[in-house]
Amino acid sequence: MINIGKPTAGGEVRLTFVLPPEQVPGPTSVVGDFNDWNPFAHPLRPAEDGTFQATATVRWDRELCFRYLAAGGHWFDDPDADRYDEHGGHVIPSVRLAQAAESADADLAHGGFGGVDLGPSLERTSFGPVATAGN
Repeated sequence: MINIGKPTAGGEVRLTFVLPPEQVPGPTSVVGDFNDWNPFAHPLRPAEDGTFQATATVRWDRELCFRYLAAGGHWFDDPDADRYDEHGGHVIPSVRLAQAAESADADLAHGGFGGVDLGPSLERTSFGPVATAGN
């Protein structure tokens, strides 16, 4: 799974690469053109939910090529990549951001709030008349 954060004003997003433990055959890193294929730059680390994760900050408007590199020189691709070629998987942050926005719009159109929990206090709030100057 590849999770994408919200873009910053500077045009960057955080991509979090997530693998379940059964897909991690020992020490593994995510490597790609965004980190000069450096296996020490983004090692996967265990997360509280049992998965292994690494997060990289990248440009939102640039397609990235990446693969996973495990101990012993074992290379493998992420099944959640947007596309594949002879260099590995590719992720396209701008497309993922657009898909997330469309999904949030669809949630709102169907009465949802784009996955946002408003909490019990806002759900039960009653807004009365608003006083204006001169009333």
